[in-house]
Amino acid sequence: MGDEALPAVRPPLSVYDSLTRSVRPLAPRRPGELSVYCCGPTTYDVAHVGHARSAVAFDLFVRVARSHGLRVQFVRNVTDVDDKILARAKESGEEPPALAARMAELYAEDMRALGCADPDVEPRVSQHIAQIHSLVTRLVASDSAYVVPGPAGTGGDVYFRVRAFAGYGKLSGRKLEELQAGARVEVDERKQDPLDFALWKGCAAAEWGWDSPWGRGRPGWHIECSAMSEAILGHGFDIHAGGMDLIFPHHENEIAQSEAAFPARAPFARTWMHNGFVNVDKEKMSKSLGNFVTLRDVLARNDGQALRLYLLSHHYRGPVSFDVDKLDDGRVVFPGIDEAERKIEYLYTTLARLDAMTVALTAGELPKEYAAALERVKAAHARALAALADDLGAAAAIAATYEIAGQLNEAMDLHQKRKADRGHLARVIGAGTLALREITAVLGLLTVPFARWARETRERRCRIRGLDPAAIEAEIQARADARAEKDFARGDAIRAALAAQGVELLDGPSGTTFRVAV
Repeated sequence: MGDEALPAVRPPLSVYDSLTRSVRPLAPRRPGELSVYCCGPTTYDVAHVGHARSAVAFDLFVRVARSHGLRVQFVRNVTDVDDKILARAKESGEEPPALAARMAELYAEDMRALGCADPDVEPRVSQHIAQIHSLVTRLVASDSAYVVPGPAGTGGDVYFRVRAFAGYGKLSGRKLEELQAGARVEVDERKQDPLDFALWKGCAAAEWGWDSPWGRGRPGWHIECSAMSEAILGHGFDIHAGGMDLIFPHHENEIAQSEAAFPARAPFARTWMHNGFVNVDKEKMSKSLGNFVTLRDVLARNDGQALRLYLLSHHYRGPVSFDVDKLDDGRVVFPGIDEAERKIEYLYTTLARLDAMTVALTAGELPKEYAAALERVKAAHARALAALADDLGAAAAIAATYEIAGQLNEAMDLHQKRKADRGHLARVIGAGTLALREITAVLGLLTVPFARWARETRERRCRIRGLDPAAIEAEIQARADARAEKDFARGDAIRAALAAQGVELLDGPSGTTFRVAV
């Protein structure tokens, strides 16, 4: 394949900072390095599409940062200590640690199916109890937190004094007087102020928990991420990321307790990034609302890359509408994901054509027609890089990717027709191939080899439609026999019958193959 050099310079990388409410150039605390902490799953159930949104958004961010030459340390935690885990474990008859570990592994499998790389470090709350104790002790010693002794036979609670932290509300924009108006105290809480939140929650000696300086208990949700991020990345790391629903109270409380514990080292995190919601019928997808679609549901029908493409086609800070339809035969389908899968198939088909080509480069000045095509490829490549560098504009980068794929297919069509121009076309094809592979790699698309993707896609689509691949191959042979006997009507009837089942026959120099529609 002929190669045409593409510009290697990347535009400066900027992201939207939720704290300052502005798009800011990325300025790592250490040149050439980037420290990123992302709030991960609470592992009491399988992941849904809303969880995928966050994972894909920040996997993209890490990929873009690394494409800019930054050495990224990406930390995504697992919350394996939580009251929801305790409740679900009682329902299932499992031990809480076993349930949490099982769900964490299912989550990891699902994220890999979406093309998300594993985090560099994946801390678990259960492995950081000592660090949590240390941080809570520090807050109590500075009078930023207070201990409420528990009833006989139970551990004590520790609460953070919200009013003692002057900057409370700076991330979410909420004011203390507004929060006070809506605050309430649960029946099992014994805090001094309705705004205060739990750092440590006491429990009975026989319950799931850990011994602590305040008795038997479990950590509060917010203190967990503060302790883990500080232990791994240190105070003042570069990026703290998570879903928009975590801005308040989770991330607001993280800032308060971390900066109260280390007031001389503020800020806790230099930049805050948040992804938008996935909505079903205009409501946020969540388990509490019961309107969620699990990733297992989607991956049973669609390619994981299709869901990734669909999510990336919406800006990571904006909402995503997730549509679910039911067909007459009872099958549940996801129209947006089906369309995205057809787009993934187009890219893979383009790459397959490229891999099958052998072209030789012709040096020298290009004829005007091909020079213009080459410039279109380079311009689309530049637009894609610029869009990704500007607060992860993946939708524009995807549009540029399909523009490049279109130019490639046009050039390959011409390559077959115009033998005299093949050397010139090779330069267009070479540049387009480099651009397509580079941009899709940063987007995290086409990461599965084509042969494997084609095999798995065909098997999945046959299974969904209740088709037998061997029976289809037998029909293809029957059609070939009919055509050999010049019984073209019978051959056409076989093709039409297969088409009615969603099977398209593809005739080529080496024989007939088939594809199954989404």
